[in-house]
Amino acid sequence: MTSALALICAITAGVAASASGAELTRGPTQAELEAAAKREVADRWRSWPAGKIFPATITYVAEQGGKEKAHRVGISASTDCVSAVDRKAAATLRRAGCEAVLRATYLDELQGVVVTVGVLALPDELRAVRAKKAFPISGRPVPGLRPVAFQGTVTERFTPQGRQTASVRQAGPYVVLTTAGQVDGRPARAVGGQRPAVFAFAADLGERVLVELSTPRMPDCGSKAWRC
Repeated sequence: MTSALALICAITAGVAASASGAELTRGPTQAELEAAAKREVADRWRSWPAGKIFPATITYVAEQGGKEKAHRVGISASTDCVSAVDRKAAATLRRAGCEAVLRATYLDELQGVVVTVGVLALPDELRAVRAKKAFPISGRPVPGLRPVAFQGTVTERFTPQGRQTASVRQAGPYVVLTTAGQVDGRPARAVGGQRPAVFAFAADLGERVLVELSTPRMPDCGSKAWRC
């Protein structure tokens, strides 16, 4: 009887060890791969170099048609959520759990329009949707993203008063905002006739940044970039 009990225990231990070994050596399931891809997207604002989030140039379609390039002037060192947006929107971002706001400023190819692009990083998609509600979808720049100007460049006159239009987009855990104005810093009320098409490319810049940042890429277990 003792021998039979010992044999049963040995068999049970062997089965458990075999199951444990199989669990440790099996490849990831599809669900696990998708979860890993989702986590990687949510961490990109932290793990990607700033120059990858905000490329040196972004191609867009000009007002007259044809392709032109917006050139990056600089990237803000500040990532504070509250100071990056107008006060009226800051409270909503706080409640949504905003983790960071990354900002970079671009010039259109003719250097007449300046655009600040802002990436709002939220913990998840649901809270990103909530954060987006803080900003008007009508193109009004207030409440919205505060511009980043760089001294010694043609953008140095781009102040909050010089904002003339804005855009807001959301995908995954990110909200991307843009705000645009003229390089001479004139406020919208000082411009006789508004030409919305002049600033239309600003939304394209934000869309391109968002697509690159929020598009999942499935883990490649054969790549050194992933540990499966």
